[in-house]
Amino acid sequence: MRALVQRVSEASVTVDGTRIGQIESGILVLVCAMQGDTEAEADYLLRKISKLRIFRDEHGKMNKSVQDINGAVLVVSQFTLAADTRSGNRPGFSSAADPALGRSLYTYFATQMGLLGVPVETGEFGADMKVSLLNDGPVTIWIDSDQK
Repeated sequence: MRALVQRVSEASVTVDGTRIGQIESGILVLVCAMQGDTEAEADYLLRKISKLRIFRDEHGKMNKSVQDINGAVLVVSQFTLAADTRSGNRPGFSSAADPALGRSLYTYFATQMGLLGVPVETGEFGADMKVSLLNDGPVTIWIDSDQK
């Protein structure tokens, strides 16, 4: 699985003009399941992201996790993280998981994050979403379970 993690002051996701998810201080996680992924890859991302020390401590150093600051997480499915741009100008997405597996792992990831005690909001899998965010820092981090 792949995730793009952004530290945000606020973020929201809208579908068909209706805001369906919104957080204040926390992280926006764009997540993509890849072919062959299982819950083990989702669990790896959960461990990394929930404990990722990207928030400032009292000395201004990135030393606190989203859990430490009582922040929230907005999880949005993003199959385009599977883009293969090595050939030509049109990205290929054949390495992305099929939609059924993608939906299952996306739902699993968001549910498990919530079970860690972190408030979670989500987008809508497969929908045409509009995502707004105020990136704080900016801090943007790429995590791929294949690079453990």
